[in-house]
Amino acid sequence: MSSDRLRRRHATTRYFRLLCAAVAWAGIVILAVLLFHVTREGIRWLDLQFLTEFPSRFPEQAGIKSALWGTVWLITLTAGISIPVGVAAAIYLEEFSPKNRLSQLIEVNIGNLAGVPSIVYGILGLVLFVRFLALGRSVLAGSLTMTLLILPVIIIAAREALRAVPDSIRHAAFALGATRWQAVRAQVLPVALPGILTGVILALSRAIGETAPLVMIGALTYVAFVPEGPMDAFTALPIQIFNWASRPQADFHQLAAAGIIVLLVTLLLMNATAVWIRQRAERTGR
Repeated sequence: MSSDRLRRRHATTRYFRLLCAAVAWAGIVILAVLLFHVTREGIRWLDLQFLTEFPSRFPEQAGIKSALWGTVWLITLTAGISIPVGVAAAIYLEEFSPKNRLSQLIEVNIGNLAGVPSIVYGILGLVLFVRFLALGRSVLAGSLTMTLLILPVIIIAAREALRAVPDSIRHAAFALGATRWQAVRAQVLPVALPGILTGVILALSRAIGETAPLVMIGALTYVAFVPEGPMDAFTALPIQIFNWASRPQADFHQLAAAGIIVLLVTLLLMNATAVWIRQRAERTGR
């Protein structure tokens, strides 16, 4: 009887492993098909003119310059605001905050905010930043909205990285007379930095591809200039791609595919830079 039960368990394990492998390979195949289709449709539009010209009603003259630079402005400001605030909040909650009901309530709410749909943050950004603070359809309003979107992800990832640091490191620092802040700054943070950077990479990767919050705050679909400051109007790559994809002409659909390629390359370059910084931090930490 026990041998039959054991065989059934082994069979169930094999079937479950095969099911997981089939689902994983199905996702890979679908992704490969999508990448092949986008590359085939958009590769012929990728040239220097496409990167250096502004959008146009004529497909052969259209470019993505304003959207590309708008995305650079947006992500740079978002990173500059969200990373210090998110990491500081994580350090306080994990290392300094008293463990009481208030801190537990804050933790639960941060976890819930990480799962809120992005359109809700767009509505909040519209009400708070665009209208109440009168920032208008500016790069700063978009960056603050994106900060709200990715801040819970950064806080959760940074807290997990800090929590993974062994307590023996903290105790050793305390034994040598260090204050809590000195222990956190000199011992805990260097060890947790690779994990924190991993969370930052994931959060910024989400922000660079979001369209719904930017649509809600009124990011422009046609911009024939490059932003020169945080209060300038802007567009971004997801908005420009959405605009081209919504048009009936086939040429604009191919332009949207070319824009997707540019967005993917930008995302990969950003992630590669962050991974390089993380690996360098790991080597330095050792």
